[in-house]
Amino acid sequence: MAAQQLEIDDTTLFDNLDDRQVEFDGRVDGENYQFAVQYSVIEALRGSQPDGDAEDSFRRYRDPIAQAALTALANGPDRPIIVISENDLDQEAQA
Repeated sequence: MAAQQLEIDDTTLFDNLDDRQVEFDGRVDGENYQFAVQYSVIEALRGSQPDGDAEDSFRRYRDPIAQAALTALANGPDRPIIVISENDLDQEAQA
């Protein structure tokens, strides 16, 4: 069985300043999902908080974010939006 892959739709990237997360749509195994990666994940990856450049940082750390998104999806695919937290990043690092 092939490993799951997340196809991120770059046209849907949205920096939600109020909720401190970058939101995006993605496709896994033919199914569409909505994701949100918390700023804390971006901060953990780059070593500093996003300051008006969260979308650029998302693009820079796309691969580890995509892997963490798959971990978050596995923890509950039935949610309307799959929120990617530092816990998902930590689980991916341990895998």
